[in-house]
Amino acid sequence: MIAAFEGWNDACQAATNVIRHLVGQYESREIRHISCDGYYDYQVARPMMCHAAGYANLIWPQTTFYDITLAPHRHLYAQIAPEPNYRWRNYCSESLAIAEELDVNQIITLGSMFSDCPHTRPLPLSVSDGACQCEGDREYNGPVGIPTVLDVAAADQGFSHASMWVSIPQYLGSDECAAGTLRLLQALGDRIGFAFDTGDLQSKSDHWKAQASILVRCNDQLADYVGHLEHEYDLKQKADAEASLGAPQAEQLVKEAEAFLRNMGE
Repeated sequence: MIAAFEGWNDACQAATNVIRHLVGQYESREIRHISCDGYYDYQVARPMMCHAAGYANLIWPQTTFYDITLAPHRHLYAQIAPEPNYRWRNYCSESLAIAEELDVNQIITLGSMFSDCPHTRPLPLSVSDGACQCEGDREYNGPVGIPTVLDVAAADQGFSHASMWVSIPQYLGSDECAAGTLRLLQALGDRIGFAFDTGDLQSKSDHWKAQASILVRCNDQLADYVGHLEHEYDLKQKADAEASLGAPQAEQLVKEAEAFLRNMGE
């Protein structure tokens, strides 16, 4: 089961749009809900007015669980909701009770966050599995949202679990970021061993990058800032690549560098 939550954990809607994409791309049906009562502050997560067939309806914030058919004998469950305002422990217990009822064997939470990263490079992705940070920057310490709380609760109840976060360039504002959604979708596919239909996400991602590049070209100060981010990004990628080399390869690189310097001095 994958889970994503609107709000603080969902920069540019990149995480929740993974679920919206899957629901729209595959045969899907709503199978469970969690009542909004007791979990939301309606001055923060306000109900919406919807007029249909001449009638006015109030749509209250709620949690929806989907059964998504990926293939004839392969299903994926998805949970999507605004981040609750109250009683997070109870909310996670109720969510995991539904997961257990559905015989879910793994919980994967999705999130997106604003960060100092350039739009001209692959968006940074952090994937953690339990206490092990498998990819991305060093382990995070600080305030957390409901995805992290659900991830920890899943671990406490014995579920296999993972968390995936994509970073979004903070200088581009809060418009939807298809590049972030595509990055998460591809990482999710790698995780579960399934090639998702990406639909129009690639073309939307290319459009997002093109618009960002136009914005940067029109602002010299922003262009300098993005250039700095690109330099920092490339340095980190190079450092990570060198750190991934084993001791024999690293020693060989040192010997080659020393030989080059000796030849330069002769």
